[in-house]
Amino acid sequence: MVLALLVGFVCWRLFLDGKLDFIGAPLHYFTPESWWTSDYYDPRPVDHRGLAALELYELLISVGIFLFFARLGGWRSAFDHHVAARGPWHRALAAVAAGIVVMGLIESEALPVYPLVFGHLPYHELGNVAGSVITYILYGVVYGLVAIVFARLGGWADLRARLTASARTASHADVRDPAEWPQLRAAGLDESADRLAAEAYAGRMNDVDHARIRRAFESVQADPSRRAAFVESVRDNGAAACAHPSKARDLPLRTAAHDLVVAQVRIGGVSDVEANPYERRGTGLALDPAVLGTSVLAVGPSGAGKTHLLVRPVVESLALQALAGQAALIAVGAAGAELGPDSCYDVVVRLGDPASVHDLDLYGGTSDADEAASLLAEAFVGDLPSTDTRRAATALAQLLGPFRTAYGRFPAVAELRELLDRVPGPVRALRCALEEAGQQAMLRELDARERQCDTHGDPGPVLADRVALLDRPAFQGFFDTSIGSRPFCLRSLEHPVRVRIDLPERAHPDASRLLARLVLAQFNASAAARTDRSLFVFLAFDDASQTLTPRTVQGLQRLRSAHAGVLLTLRTLDEVPEGLRPSLFGAVGCRFAFSGVSTWDGRQFAEAWGTELVETRDVTSRQVYAERPMTRLLHGVRKAISGKEVTTGAVTVRQVERERWSASALANTVPPTHAVVSLAAVTGERAAPVLVKLGRED
Repeated sequence: MVLALLVGFVCWRLFLDGKLDFIGAPLHYFTPESWWTSDYYDPRPVDHRGLAALELYELLISVGIFLFFARLGGWRSAFDHHVAARGPWHRALAAVAAGIVVMGLIESEALPVYPLVFGHLPYHELGNVAGSVITYILYGVVYGLVAIVFARLGGWADLRARLTASARTASHADVRDPAEWPQLRAAGLDESADRLAAEAYAGRMNDVDHARIRRAFESVQADPSRRAAFVESVRDNGAAACAHPSKARDLPLRTAAHDLVVAQVRIGGVSDVEANPYERRGTGLALDPAVLGTSVLAVGPSGAGKTHLLVRPVVESLALQALAGQAALIAVGAAGAELGPDSCYDVVVRLGDPASVHDLDLYGGTSDADEAASLLAEAFVGDLPSTDTRRAATALAQLLGPFRTAYGRFPAVAELRELLDRVPGPVRALRCALEEAGQQAMLRELDARERQCDTHGDPGPVLADRVALLDRPAFQGFFDTSIGSRPFCLRSLEHPVRVRIDLPERAHPDASRLLARLVLAQFNASAAARTDRSLFVFLAFDDASQTLTPRTVQGLQRLRSAHAGVLLTLRTLDEVPEGLRPSLFGAVGCRFAFSGVSTWDGRQFAEAWGTELVETRDVTSRQVYAERPMTRLLHGVRKAISGKEVTTGAVTVRQVERERWSASALANTVPPTHAVVSLAAVTGERAAPVLVKLGRED
């Protein structure tokens, strides 16, 4: 840019001084000879006509030199990058400065505008008054044209609109300020708005309070019958109005940056590297329910930071939204996983821990035997390719239905194991109870189970072995089905509840994987069966190894329309059956490839992210063989000086398809605490994969 400016200035001065005769030659070729003197080498104007032509030509050539060197030096790109990018004020002030420079050139007659405009007017014929009027009009035209050009360059019209909007906003600041609760005032609740505004200005209202009360007011707008209760709660409790059932108004600890106005949690920033799109570099990356609703898959080795860089911030965000009455959360992890303290949750289920206060409903809160059997079959044998899940569900239904009909409840773990093992006493007692109740249909179900027990491929023995994993002393007292017990069930997702389920991963890994599959199957069923889908429900797995089955992966695709989502983390894709991986990548919308993934895992991400068109430049060099002696001499001198043969290059530019991120790049170029992330929203919008530095800013 600077070189073009210097060269352009020198050429312009040489032209004005008459040193560049070849540039001035066209003027004399296309004008009458009578306008010029007869001097061949230095013709001069004879009268005002030649003088006007010379002045106009100099002005046009000056503008042409400026435009040529401006394009050659990329002045507009430099202006946009170094000045306009700093903001509208910088752009406008730079245009003002450039306009002043041009006006100075006009005033000094370096640009022959004045002689051209004013030097040829017949002032002696116009008179003093008319001459003055015309002179001022021409001044206005000249400087008006300069102002228009630089006003467009500086974006003065946009700046004026911005200033007008700012002034309008400032004049109505008392109405638009969120702390003044304009939506309540618009609904005629001025007293409630004043009460909440006083709480905000006194510092007694936090972001959770604001989001919770705003959510409550939205429910009032949907159901006007709640208006009186809302007004009364605000009057009596102020910022604590419409409280969460736990009465909590915030989390005891926050580890991430949250914005509850838009329900976002910041998980990192896009790295300033060449692999990322230029417009995305340096920007932040946040997740909200619209993105989490497409479900998330994160893959990375142990120690890559999946828990504290992704799972914990997301769980924390959903817990805050639950306190605001906007979401329900279930976090599942091994005992001791860093998913937040107990005080961050309403329900903590520690399976296998005798000190656990809460229990888990093995049947998901359903009273339908077929539905309960389907959920249990998915958990018990969904990971076994050799066992048909539908046959297993039928076998379980043939026992659960008669048992519930006879005793008014589903069997406990020990009772279900006895029925599957065909222990004579319990089976005989169940049959007698059905005969006494006259339940012939259920007796036929029980007879059908008896006939299938000895057939080839009967799932009964496999189911009995899997139930035995839960029939251990460590689980004594859990999965209680007796009448009067109230274990936690996923049917309660219609309430803004915060739940953490701790699995006994170390002592009972097989039972933990079975329970994880059970929770995922129940979540898919409960989320899809909700009648009130105003709450966003989310299930977060700190470790989803051996959890996914073909049926649960199909269920993930239906969660988008159910206003729900799932977060799955894996150490490697080997923990998912090979035939299930393409379906899994197609079912989730957000994908995280953490630092340290293998090339085998990276290949699956690369295929899922696809390719893009990129422009490549191929340069081909070949040696030049001169035919003329003088040319050969010059080439020899050049070779002696440079030490290289004289070559000529051919550049080929073409567009080719390349992977957005290759498997090798994912495995070898992603730094620690980074991940390659692609996002999607439930509305269908997608963001291309970018390299992200995870964690909070210092």
